[in-house]
Amino acid sequence: MIPTPDLSHLTKQDYDHVYEPAEDTFILLDALEQDAEELRVSYPRLCLEIGSGSGCVSSFIGAILGTSTILCLATDINPHACRCTRLTGRQNKTPIDVVNASLASPLVQRLRHAVDVLIFNPPYVPTYADEADDAQQGADIQGAWAGGEIGMQVTDVLLDQVEDLLSPIGRFYLVAVKQNDVPAIRQRMLDTYRLSSEVVLERRAGGEYLFVVRFSR
Repeated sequence: MIPTPDLSHLTKQDYDHVYEPAEDTFILLDALEQDAEELRVSYPRLCLEIGSGSGCVSSFIGAILGTSTILCLATDINPHACRCTRLTGRQNKTPIDVVNASLASPLVQRLRHAVDVLIFNPPYVPTYADEADDAQQGADIQGAWAGGEIGMQVTDVLLDQVEDLLSPIGRFYLVAVKQNDVPAIRQRMLDTYRLSSEVVLERRAGGEYLFVVRFSR
């Protein structure tokens, strides 16, 4: 079993501004660990996490794959999260290059068809559209959960960048909840971008029913 990254360096004040790992984080870690051997034998060179928050997931993928052969990149719109991601990488001996940005927007052209492991645990909670807009513009902790109509307002933008980012061996891991309409997401990515998918884990956590979906060429 791969241990959960050490987050003891983060404080209550950090979690006032940055999403604290919760059940959606842990199901994503479980999905990555479940695929660990397949990921290793594909010899990935570049991992990109969108919305890295505390840095827990990027540090975990670094532990799975080792940091001598893979470059770990992360983006987050929240500058507090960027700082925490860097610190968490350092705490767990996983160098993480962090970009303060919305989704993958400044990286799409530079990383075209180069990302071997793409990870996104999005703001998936259904809210009013203007609440999601305000959360993204505020670039604080609300941006980690406010997802707009059916929780897909932010995810929809990233989904249109995935095909451009994924390498020929690339895998994209997406966290979703039932309200996001997972079958519709999978069909959209197949019909529009010819990306096949599989639900690799699902579980109930309190009032949420969580999924991790893996997409590939």
